[in-house]
Amino acid sequence: MTPEMAPAQPPSFQLLAGDPDSPVLLHVPHSSRVIPPEVRAGLLPDDAGLERELDHLTDARTDEIAAWAARSAVTAPWRFVNLLSRLVVDPERLPDEREEMTAAGMGVVYTRTTHRGELRPADVDPAPLVERYFTPYAEAMTRAVDARLAATGRAVILDVHSYPKAPLPYELHGDGPRPPVCLGTDSVHTPPALVAAARRAFAGFGATGTDSPFAGAYVPLAHHGRDPRVTALMVEIRRDLCPTGPGEAAEPAVRALGSALAALVDAVS
Repeated sequence: MTPEMAPAQPPSFQLLAGDPDSPVLLHVPHSSRVIPPEVRAGLLPDDAGLERELDHLTDARTDEIAAWAARSAVTAPWRFVNLLSRLVVDPERLPDEREEMTAAGMGVVYTRTTHRGELRPADVDPAPLVERYFTPYAEAMTRAVDARLAATGRAVILDVHSYPKAPLPYELHGDGPRPPVCLGTDSVHTPPALVAAARRAFAGFGATGTDSPFAGAYVPLAHHGRDPRVTALMVEIRRDLCPTGPGEAAEPAVRALGSALAALVDAVS
């Protein structure tokens, strides 16, 4: 008898092809609100509480901004998009003791909420979620960067995020400036020319700042500190620049922000 096959798991991320000659990879890790039922079963808040948490933590419409940029750029970038909420796993956290957010209960697998309430039991074993979601994501992102290196000799990762105008209690560095656009940098992988190009691209939205309230830029661990051909910049868009609530007319803001991101893509392509 042929054994019954287990149902296929839906994909948790998507790589969307751009121009074969583009070195640019738009990374969109926090735009989704999707939580698989088996993961939802391990979360402690009730449905209303979970919806509030998703409102706080989801970088709403960053996927739409990246999509508009990809359509608008002269040389279309590649896009790597997380299809699941960061409440499943956060693919941008470090998976070891180097991750400072672990102390706040918000490492790879969150146990605390933005307001420091319980999200999961403190003694939850993160290993199954890391194995099922985090590791495949990291490996696929590494392959995507390798493909850009093989095709073009370099890779430029533009990490697309948004953040609230007022700080949330979980933020470890929330007392600094909160400019309309925050550019997160890496000491090894973010050259000054990349920051300058981003400042020019987003000049129409007011001041741009660096590394406040959020710092750093995503680079796969296989490349971080090892391959200077990989450059990276985090683009954090303050959420009041793009409406997220029901009934709000977001399309003009998505187009404007996406066009600015496209200008950055073209500047570094």
